[in-house]
Amino acid sequence: MGQKQQASADPGAEIKKKRRVGFSKIDTGVDAKECIKIYLVCTKEEVGSTDSLSIDPVDLNSFFDEDGKIYGYQGLKITVWFSIVSFQSYADIVFQSTADGGKGITDLKSVLQNIFAETLVDNKDDFLQTFSKDVNYIGSLSADGEVLHPKASNGQFNDSNHHLHSANSNLEVIRLPMDNMAGRNLYSRLVPLALLLIDGSSPIDVSDSRWELYVLIQKKNSQLGHTHSTLLGFAALYRFYHYPDSSRLRLSQILVLPPYQRKGFGRFLLEVLNNVAVSENVYDFTMEEPLNQLLQLRTCIDIKRLQGFEPIQEAVNSAVSLFKLGRLSKKVSSPRLLPPSNAIEAVRKSLKITKEQLLHCWEILVFLGLEPDKHMEDFVVAVWSRMRDDLIGESSDAEGKQVVDVPTDYDQEMSFVMFRSTSNATGVDTDESRANQEEQLQKLVDDRVKEIKLIAQKVSAD
Repeated sequence: MGQKQQASADPGAEIKKKRRVGFSKIDTGVDAKECIKIYLVCTKEEVGSTDSLSIDPVDLNSFFDEDGKIYGYQGLKITVWFSIVSFQSYADIVFQSTADGGKGITDLKSVLQNIFAETLVDNKDDFLQTFSKDVNYIGSLSADGEVLHPKASNGQFNDSNHHLHSANSNLEVIRLPMDNMAGRNLYSRLVPLALLLIDGSSPIDVSDSRWELYVLIQKKNSQLGHTHSTLLGFAALYRFYHYPDSSRLRLSQILVLPPYQRKGFGRFLLEVLNNVAVSENVYDFTMEEPLNQLLQLRTCIDIKRLQGFEPIQEAVNSAVSLFKLGRLSKKVSSPRLLPPSNAIEAVRKSLKITKEQLLHCWEILVFLGLEPDKHMEDFVVAVWSRMRDDLIGESSDAEGKQVVDVPTDYDQEMSFVMFRSTSNATGVDTDESRANQEEQLQKLVDDRVKEIKLIAQKVSAD
């Protein structure tokens, strides 16, 4: 990590400043994201070039105290170079001067080590040597882990992944359990990328053998006949025990490195993970708080899998036939837009898709079987009915109930009485409350219908 203070352009400037009398300025600090640039580089020639790929961390300020600011520096500029060959880093720190303006002086080395940990190399020359010294680091992982063959869970690739695999037959996914030293060492080098690029992430506990690391690697042959391996992305999964003799897989972290995003590699990696869940007959495969983009990708993949699953296709055809019978919107009530319970269990057993995820996919599957011009009004009514029952409930049993405080010798905040009144004794305008509920519900329905159309369009385009 390099650190240098820039000399003043005018040697007499400091003398002039000392002769002035006045109050010192209060240090307001500078946002970390305004003075730190992070670049991903794959050759030593890219180090020092601002043409290299810069990344936009999800929340860089969170590493710098509560307000996300750096204090005590004038003209501060921090440039971090992160090698995607050796997965080590080097930080170049430049500033004009330091002074305690009432907030102290931020310990930059300590903060950067909290982010980049053991990947941070102190000497620039040592960092440049890692590009040649560790050129085969990723390629050596095949000998330390288990190579997984990409194959969709129903025995066939979906169209998009089949094309990707055909065009890139040199793709490999390698599983490295955390009881493997190579897996622990690699993940420790990937931690900075997880912290900077995965929203809300924290490092996994590499001492827990139930964690598993999956890395997506692409192998290419050079003109000299050498094989070069590139790490495209990775995923961290946790294997929970499920009574009596099974396990559940949960995806905690997944990242495709920025240079390789939007090329189908994330979909490819998820398909391999689906196949692991099916081939090892786990109870189910879940995701830990997926962001919208990941949830949409997962849903597109699962829709394709469900379309080829006969029990679900039969259930979808049955649901679609209800819409084709006539105008549900003119009826007093509409049927619940839900799959049968036996189909839900069949999906979990065969495809390892949870009930919650199936229900998320179900309305999209039905929509894909309809003619929107003819059945859109009825479809929206069915979605509205389902969401109303889920969010508000089928009955209004809560109406007329009141909660009142009562005198007590115990904790006042923990003591209350609930009773049902025969009249609107609280004076609350239930009509207004009901109108607000309906307005909020309609907005949720509109958002859900937009989401259904968007995912249906993506699935149809694959």
